Amino acid sequence: MTKIAIILGSTRPGRNGAAVAQWVYDHAEQRSDADYELVDIADYNLPHLDEAAPPSTGQYSQPHTKRWADKIASFDGFIFVTPEYNHSISGALKNAIDFLYAEWNNKAAGFVSYGSVGGTRAVEHLRLVMGELQVADVRAQVALSLYTDFINFSEFAPAAHHSKSLGVLFGQVVAWSNALASVRTGPAVAR
Repeated sequence: MTKIAIILGSTRPGRNGAAVAQWVYDHAEQRSDADYELVDIADYNLPHLDEAAPPSTGQYSQPHTKRWADKIASFDGFIFVTPEYNHSISGALKNAIDFLYAEWNNKAAGFVSYGSVGGTRAVEHLRLVMGELQVADVRAQVALSLYTDFINFSEFAPAAHHSKSLGVLFGQVVAWSNALASVRTGPAVAR
């Protein structure tokens, strides 16, 4: 069965992302189209990128990189839960992404973002990063506002309409992940 990671892209103490990622996961658990797993980058204790060789070589030397690579390689697609920090994604998420290369390739991704303007600017940057990693990002997106989907900017209380948007997002990520399976298992793709 198709495996989709819900990647929590913040390590900040008191982060809103934990509640958002749990909400995404709770909705995923009600579906039967894929196996979903919540992956918290904080659990991997990745330092600033500390590999001597570029990730595109696949020559990982650090145990934490190998553990992270094994986890990401096990998935067919991703749903990134990302905050918006200064018009972009968190440094921790960018660092986690930058550790790897081939493990991301020829898979699909969708985005659930949050911030003062719904995290949309962070997702625009993340879409560019995904393109470089040969990840097909889907059109559907869930954008959560700190003003309308959180009480006092901290207690997650999403508007009901977001559940429908999330369902569309799941459907697109699963469909694209399945479509890209033949690319992942076909003849070697030039990297």
